[in-house]
Amino acid sequence: MKHKSEKIEEIKEKYKNIKPCLTEVGRRLWSALEAKSYGYGGIALVSEATKISNKTIHKGLKELEEGRNTESDRLRQKGGGRKKIVDTQEGILDALNNLVDPTSRGDPESPLRWTTRSTSRLSKELNSQGYSISSRTVYTLLKEMDYSLQSNKKSKEGSSHEDRDAQFNYINETVKEAIKKKQPSISVDTKKKENIGDYKNNGREYAKKGNPVKTNTHDFPNKKLGKVAPYGIYDIDQNNGLVNVGISHDTAEFAVHSIRTWWHKMGKVSYPMATDLVITADCGGSNGNRVRLWKLELQKFATETNLNIHVRHFPPGTSKWNKIEHRMFSFISINWRGKPLLTRETVINLIAATKTEKGLMIKAFLDKNYYEKGRKINKAEVEDLNIIRDEFHPEWNYTVKPKSSTF
Repeated sequence: MKHKSEKIEEIKEKYKNIKPCLTEVGRRLWSALEAKSYGYGGIALVSEATKISNKTIHKGLKELEEGRNTESDRLRQKGGGRKKIVDTQEGILDALNNLVDPTSRGDPESPLRWTTRSTSRLSKELNSQGYSISSRTVYTLLKEMDYSLQSNKKSKEGSSHEDRDAQFNYINETVKEAIKKKQPSISVDTKKKENIGDYKNNGREYAKKGNPVKTNTHDFPNKKLGKVAPYGIYDIDQNNGLVNVGISHDTAEFAVHSIRTWWHKMGKVSYPMATDLVITADCGGSNGNRVRLWKLELQKFATETNLNIHVRHFPPGTSKWNKIEHRMFSFISINWRGKPLLTRETVINLIAATKTEKGLMIKAFLDKNYYEKGRKINKAEVEDLNIIRDEFHPEWNYTVKPKSSTF
C-alpha cells in the first residue's frame, strides 16, 4: 500500500499535467473525481496536493451526485463570481478620480490621461478614507478610466514654476466649490488654427483600397478661404460646450465674445440663478494673464451679465492640464481625423457632430465678426477696471466684478 506522501506526489503529478487543459469547472470536477477514487480521506489528500480548497472539492462531489447541467456553455452560473469593487464599495470610483484629477495630465490630441501618483500611494489614501482596495485594483480602475502611470523622467516638461502643483490644487478647489454651489465653471482655449480647403488632415479613415482622398501637396493657405480659429468653452460640470469658429484674428475681444456667446446660448439656460462664473484658462494667447484687452473685455461682460467672474490661469507651460484639451478638443480632433476641412460649414458640422460615450455635446457657430489685431489699451483704462486680486499668486488668480458693484 502506498504511503500518504507517495499518494500526494502522484496526485501532484497528475494535476500538473492536466491543469493547463482545465477550466474552473473542470478543475472542480476533476478534483472531486480524484478524491472519490481514493475513498475515505481522499478530499484531504487532493486538497493538500493541488491547493484546491475542501469546500470546492465538496461542491464538485455534490455536482457529480446531482448531475451537472451540461446544456449551458456557461462556466459559472448567472450572477456567479466576485462582485466588482465599484458595486460593493459605492463612490470609490469618484473618490479615486478626485485624488488623481487635480494633477491629471493629457495630450491635447488624445483622450488619454496620465498621472505620476503611484498606485500604492493612491491605495493608501483610499484606504484612509474608509475604502478597502489594493494597489493592483487601483491600477485596474485607472486603466478603465483611461489613465496610465508614467515614469518621472517623462513627467518633466522643461522648467516649471515651483508653485505649479499648488496652483493646480487652487484651481481644483475653486472649481469644486463653484460646482457645489451650482455656479458655472468653464475651461476655455483656442484650438489650433486650421486651413480651409483641400488640405491633408492627420489621421486615417476607411476608403476603397488604392483610392485615398486626394489633397493638396502643400499647406499654403487659400487666400479666398483662409483659416479658421476655433475658440472653445467647455462646461466642466455639465460635460458640454460650445465652439465659436472665428474667421478673423484670435484676439482677446474674440475670446470674450466667444464666452459671451456660450453664456447666451447655453450658460444662462443651465444656470438661471448664477451670480458667479469661474473661468480656467492658459497663461498665454488671447486669454493670457498679462493681456490687458482680455481683462477689459471681461469687465464689459461682467457688467453686462452682473456676474462676478473668477479667473484662474494655469502656470506657463502647463496648457495640457486645461480640461478643455482632453475633454473636448481631443474628441473633435478624433472626429475629423482624415477628413479635409473643405469649407467653414464642414468645420462647423464636424465639431457639432462630435459625441462621446459619456454624453459630450457640443454646439458650434461661425463668427463672421472682424477683430482688430494689436489693439492698445492705455493705463487709465486698466486702472478703471473693477478687479480684486487673490492673495495667492494675484497675477494668476483674480475676480472681475460688475462695475455696479463696490469693492
